[in-house]
Amino acid sequence: MTAEGTTERVLRLLALLQRRPAWTGAELAAELRVTARSVRRDVERLRSLGYPVHATGGVGGGYQLGAGTRLPPLLLDDDEAIATAVSLRLASAGPIAGAGEAALRALAKLDQVMPPRLREEVRAVHGATETLAGPGAEIDAEVLVTLARACRDAVRVRFSYTGGPEQRTVEPVRLVTTGRRWYLMGWDPQRDDWRTFRLDRMRDVAATSWRFRPREHPDPAAFVQRAVAESPYRHRARIRLHADPAAVRDRIPPQVGRVEDDPGRAGWCILTAAADRLDTIAVHVARLGFPAEVLEPPELRTAAADLAARLRDLSG
Repeated sequence: MTAEGTTERVLRLLALLQRRPAWTGAELAAELRVTARSVRRDVERLRSLGYPVHATGGVGGGYQLGAGTRLPPLLLDDDEAIATAVSLRLASAGPIAGAGEAALRALAKLDQVMPPRLREEVRAVHGATETLAGPGAEIDAEVLVTLARACRDAVRVRFSYTGGPEQRTVEPVRLVTTGRRWYLMGWDPQRDDWRTFRLDRMRDVAATSWRFRPREHPDPAAFVQRAVAESPYRHRARIRLHADPAAVRDRIPPQVGRVEDDPGRAGWCILTAAADRLDTIAVHVARLGFPAEVLEPPELRTAAADLAARLRDLSG
């Protein structure tokens, strides 16, 4: 086989290893239509190029592409390349500090090696897309990585938190984003309870060497949603809506409110929302377009009536 043919086969081998977590030698040989000995030689070629290909022997053994100390080039098919380029474009306008510049550098590198036909498709998507910067707080990328590793390795983190004088030590479980903000859910040994923390309010974040045994925990997304909806705003309201809960959840961002089934009425649900102004809650409920009944507080009815009167004056 020519050197060009060998190179093409090695690239095909790399693409196969990237496609799924593990392959047996026999499976790779069948896919590449070569002998098991050729597969072993091609694996060695990949290792010499910096790809950490792990091999295990015995029954059920095989080859697996692992994480290495440096990032070698990736093989992307057409759909993956387009999706990556579009994602990088969105990341360039994201709320993570420093990520925008890094995303633009990566996008420039990807654009340089893309075939012309894919480059034109990506540029067409870019040309038809505008990114509206949201009001979310900017997050330090280093803080995000530190917390993610601590969640993975089950080690406690220590940080200062805006609004509290003391230093906090937490057993981190999961990072949750609402699109506008990032939150950490974790066990607070000092409070002996689960807590959520906004990443933009955390300072001097550091992972400790203190490992912990993960405990049973509530669903992180649901827990953060509940905490956000019940955060210490000036007003908190509960409204019964004549609508399917799934339909309401599609229209209510998690940072705005929590939607639950109404156990007393089929086809109804309960919306819990909080805000600094009652008329803000009234506007959100009115925009949903569903029949609604205020459960609490009664002052919300007054705020809604005042808002309706102002709207009538505006429309007149």
